[in-house]
Amino acid sequence: MALPLTYSVRNILVRRASALFTALGIAMTVAVFAGVLSLNAGFESIYTVRGSSDVAVYLRPGAMSEGESALTREQADILIKERPEVAVDEQGRPLAAAELYMAVFLDKLDGGKTNVALRGVQPTSIPIRGENLKLIRGRWLEFGTDELVVGRRLVSRIRDCDIGDTLMVNLTPFKVVGVMDSDMADAGEAWGDVDRMMKALEQPVFHRVVARVRPGTDTAALSKELEHDPRVPVAVYTEPEYLAKQTLYTGGMLEGLAYFLTIIMSVAAVLGSMNTMLASVAARTHEVGVLLAIGYSRLAIFLAFLFESALIGLLGGALGLLIALPFDGLETGLANWNTFTDASFAFRLTPELAGKSFVLAFALGVLGGALPALRAARLRPVEALREL
Repeated sequence: MALPLTYSVRNILVRRASALFTALGIAMTVAVFAGVLSLNAGFESIYTVRGSSDVAVYLRPGAMSEGESALTREQADILIKERPEVAVDEQGRPLAAAELYMAVFLDKLDGGKTNVALRGVQPTSIPIRGENLKLIRGRWLEFGTDELVVGRRLVSRIRDCDIGDTLMVNLTPFKVVGVMDSDMADAGEAWGDVDRMMKALEQPVFHRVVARVRPGTDTAALSKELEHDPRVPVAVYTEPEYLAKQTLYTGGMLEGLAYFLTIIMSVAAVLGSMNTMLASVAARTHEVGVLLAIGYSRLAIFLAFLFESALIGLLGGALGLLIALPFDGLETGLANWNTFTDASFAFRLTPELAGKSFVLAFALGVLGGALPALRAARLRPVEALREL
């Protein structure tokens, strides 16, 4: 015969003060877990959202990012003008562009400096991004001039990045003429004409070629074909494959930090839950004796106390998510160790992450309540009834 669930709920309400403090210990653990992982989810989202398998990225073989790559102008021209897999627009022009990528140390609005990604682009760089890239203020840059279009996230974080400002690139002044937005990392970059950027930064080579490829293109086979090409040896990735590589170091570090802190705080939360439930068992020894005497099984007693502890854990999970919820959508930035640039993004508390947080809270409640529940179930009715 099982005890009714209301028995466990009623006991939590009777001992609500101690239950609440135990739940708060679990809530702190859940808040840290959800907070750090929502930071990681926001970081990864700017590199993985809407990556198109129809866009190919050409890099020097062995390069993990475009900052490590180098392509000569001759190699870039071959890839853009001669490769059969590159799609063309309505006028028959290749939808491919050679781009430069550099990390430049710039001043932050709130003080200090950080590395900001400057990208030299060609006119076709814009249509290659498709609908994901939008101009939200001002106008697109005029190619062949010292003009910039900056990502929306830079405007609120980096000095001299609003329309009308002049941003010094090395010793060359570039005028900001527009603000663009994107769900991906483009919203944290500043774009200028690639040839003007190469001259200002004294860079003799491009860092990648990006192209929209024809439907059905096998990029893995293409990469294998071109890797040892005598004229233009390159590795080829789809955009999702390339973007996934840009989160390996920082994403792994954030995820590792989340689990490391969670393990440390979980020990304290489990001990707190265990202490609360042991005190509850001690205070209800006579009550447990009565339950055993009137026919409730030891398993029913065990499950009742375990369920009570699990409920406290779930309460802590709800409180923890409430603590972490205000961070959802909050914009911040940190260094991407793959590209060595500042990445601007927003915290993302996803439904999947909320579900993981509740699983963690439930597990902490169960672990903290298992030993006290076992102790309650092993009480002898006669000895328990003697306790007043």
